[in-house]
Parts: sequence; C-alpha cells; structure tokens
Amino acid sequence: MNGAQRLTSVLAGLMVVQSSLGLAFPAQYRDDEWIRATWHSNDWVTLTVAVPLLLIGRARAGRGAGWGLLLWLGVTGYAAYNYGFYLFGAALNAFFLLYVAALVVAAAILIVALPAVDAGAAAARFRPMISPRLLGGYFVLVALALTSAWVSMWAAYVFAGRPTPVEPDAFRLVAALDLSVMVPLLALGGSLLWRQGAWGVVTCAIAGVQASIYLLVLSANAVVAIERGLAAAPGELPVWGPLFVVTLIATVALFSGVVDSTTAGRPADG
Repeated sequence: MNGAQRLTSVLAGLMVVQSSLGLAFPAQYRDDEWIRATWHSNDWVTLTVAVPLLLIGRARAGRGAGWGLLLWLGVTGYAAYNYGFYLFGAALNAFFLLYVAALVVAAAILIVALPAVDAGAAAARFRPMISPRLLGGYFVLVALALTSAWVSMWAAYVFAGRPTPVEPDAFRLVAALDLSVMVPLLALGGSLLWRQGAWGVVTCAIAGVQASIYLLVLSANAVVAIERGLAAAPGELPVWGPLFVVTLIATVALFSGVVDSTTAGRPADG
C-alpha cells in the first residue's frame, strides 16, 4: 500500500502536467474541432476536480479513513479509464508519452492497492443513508442504459445504415471502452451490492466515483460544444447533466455508509 501511495504522487504529477499543457497549448491536439473541444473540457475537469480528489483520497486513506481509500481508488480508476481514451482516441501528438505513463502508473496503483482492501469488513459494516438494494439497483440501471444506448446505435449503423452520433471510429472507441470497462464495473458492483456480496461496496464506490467524474466531463463537453457553436443549445446537457447529478448523489449516499476499516491487517508495502 505504501508503494501505491508513493506512485500516486507520480500519477498526480503526470495528470497536472498533461492537463496543464493541454490547456496551455491546445494547438497540439491534432483532432477535429469537436474532439479538441472534448479534450479541452476533459483537461479542465482532470486538473480542477480529479487531481484534488485523488490527493485528498490518498491523504485520508493514509490516516485510515475507509472513504478516503475508496475515493483514492475510484479516482485512480478514472485516471486509467480516461487516459485509455487519450492514448487510443487522440490523434498522435506531443503528449503521447504522458498518456502512456499515466495509464501505466494508474494501473500499477490499482494492482498494488486492491489486494490490501478488506472488502468483507467494508460490506459487514456498511450503513448507508439509502437502502443498499436501491443503490445497487441504480448502478445496474445505469449500466443497462449505457449498454442499450451503445448497442442500439451500433445496430442502427451496421444493419440499418444510419449514421453514428460522431465519426464511426470515435464512436467505436467510446462504445468499446464503456462496454468493456464502465458497464461491467457498474453492473458487477450494483449486483453485488444488491445481494450484499463482499465486494459490492468497494466495487460500487470505485464505479460511482469513476462514473461521476466522467459524467461531469460529458456535461462540461456539452457546455463547451454550445459555446463554440458546435451544437445548438441545450445540446446534450439535458442528458448528461441530470445523470451526473443523480449518480453523484448515489455515490455520496454510498460513501456515507463506509466505515474506516477497509484495509486488511498490516498494509502491504508495494
């Protein structure tokens, strides 16, 4: 665990450098205008929201706070997921090695830290302000909604010849990452929480943090697209804004029931 905490300083530094450079030198992004707008809002959310939450979570985890540990892991999960988008979705640019490094470091933190989590203790002492079944059901519902949206758009493109909302290769990347990472995490966490499984609280907490931050990114993207004339108001904001708010509320409700005993025994030195 100590090794993972040290790696978090490296990850935070990489995130600050990448997002700051992206905001300072937007011309380095060599994508279409709407994709550059996406990177712009993504960089702002990463710099102003994700990095502070990552450092707060690590600091509180180091003092034994169970919610701090789960926040730390959740934001690290966001970093891995997010830099997967940059690494495989952005046109080759000056920040390429930063994307590689951030993804690798985030994955390493999760590999080192997750074995030290006492999921059984977290589940046994979980006392949220909202019914665990209601919370679990919500996360499963979000997973099903995302699956339905991506699969229906894919089917309409492949079998009915309808256009995808964005250029097909970009659509493929976003759909692939959502269906292979975010959807399974939300569905697994929600179903485990519903059945009061040992890993339900931990998985849902990580999924909730990751989903909340990325829904904030999508909401910011909608605003930037309107401001730059890429979409007519209100654009996609009525979709992503409310979903972000409800998911954030569900995640906060989940964290309200987390106690401080979520690390097993003596922390492992990674």
